[in-house]
Amino acid sequence: MATTPQEAIDGQGTGAGGALQEAAKRHLWMHFTRMSSYRDAEVPIIVRGDGCYVYDEAGKRYLDGLSALFCVNAGHGRTEIGEAMAAQVSELGFYTNWSYAHPRAIELAERIAGYAPGDLERVFFTSGGSESVESALKLCRIYHRHNGEGGRYKVIAREIAYHGTTMGALTATGIPDLRAPFEPLNPGGRHAPNTNSYRWPADRDPLWAADQIEERILFEGPETVSAVILEPVQNAGGCFTPQDGYWQRVREICDRYGVLLISDEVICSWGRLGHWFGCERYGYQPDIVTTAKGLTSAYSPMGAVIASAKVAAPFLEGTSMFTHGFTFGGHPVSAAAALANLDIFEREDLCGHVRAKEGELRQTLEDLRDIPIVGDVRGAGFFHAIELVKDRDTKETFDDDESEWLLRGFLSGALYENGLICRADDRGDPVIQLSPPLIADSEQFAEIGATLRKVLTEAADRVAAER
Repeated sequence: MATTPQEAIDGQGTGAGGALQEAAKRHLWMHFTRMSSYRDAEVPIIVRGDGCYVYDEAGKRYLDGLSALFCVNAGHGRTEIGEAMAAQVSELGFYTNWSYAHPRAIELAERIAGYAPGDLERVFFTSGGSESVESALKLCRIYHRHNGEGGRYKVIAREIAYHGTTMGALTATGIPDLRAPFEPLNPGGRHAPNTNSYRWPADRDPLWAADQIEERILFEGPETVSAVILEPVQNAGGCFTPQDGYWQRVREICDRYGVLLISDEVICSWGRLGHWFGCERYGYQPDIVTTAKGLTSAYSPMGAVIASAKVAAPFLEGTSMFTHGFTFGGHPVSAAAALANLDIFEREDLCGHVRAKEGELRQTLEDLRDIPIVGDVRGAGFFHAIELVKDRDTKETFDDDESEWLLRGFLSGALYENGLICRADDRGDPVIQLSPPLIADSEQFAEIGATLRKVLTEAADRVAAER
């Protein structure tokens, strides 16, 4: 028998026997979650947020060191965003962007185009990141077809990169464990090495990874390649930053072979790297930007594809159209949330705050290098990772069983129990990822450092005892 909403409310705060816990275990199917983990354990239920912190059903406070999922950029509890959404509902709760427009979508598109660099001026709204990537890949294909190059259908991404879970976006995603359960995938996904130089030979050319993209294009045949899709800083694997000149070389390669360059900024836009867009930080001009998450600070679902004038041009004449769309793309309530969120960004100069404070956050993590299992610290802005190793001198990593024990058997639970929400991930080598709200400051950095030191030191002791 289903639990009623009132029964769930009445059961809040009553622990494992509460109605919310019972309803969650019986009915809620969580994403990317081993549901069996909660058969004999409580589901973490977050009921309130304030600034950089969230609270569970028992009232315990946690530092949200991951901005929920790299997305609550302006921090929790911004009531003005909710007020803007409520005001929009009283005016127009919903209308579609299929052959119609409404004021908030128009205003937001104009505002985004004003922030975007170069001629990125045409905004196609989606409901989230995977939809943005899916839309961009389709846009590239139909763009080439309009230009008489219908054979261009392949997309080149990077190994271990995550670009989404819809079937098209999964084609670009370079994580074997996410791809394998759903194969065969849509055709066309190809992958080149990423920019993680931690284990590169000392004499490797710094632009080797960029040149490998050209090698892949030539191997596939340039006439078959539609797009290259890359994140400014690669998320999966642990915040891989580009080498100096990497993006400029990739831009040259794409231009040389007539390939469109997609900057996947679902995470890296809206201040995460200290700029409106990650491409600004690294000084390159993409043909398309995909975005979501921080656009509304996740107060309402919304994403977007931002296309250059060149890419949009074929669809602005005659009977041509981009035969693609989503019911909720450009939703007026989400657009109102985005506009209010961007007001906060401007008023508080959150991009400037990140640039001013990223060095302090980085030093907090660098100070942990004396812990034996801390191998590498990398990232940019408020987007950093610590790679964990068995042996710091040899850079020996953990095997699958060891990683399972370290990350899921100990670190994830220990960090949470000590009041820090962050990501312990092994989609590449084991890492801890930090991505706090953009309002985080010295107090939060100190808390992050103290908690990580305590937990990672205990983890290092356990690793040493096992050897």
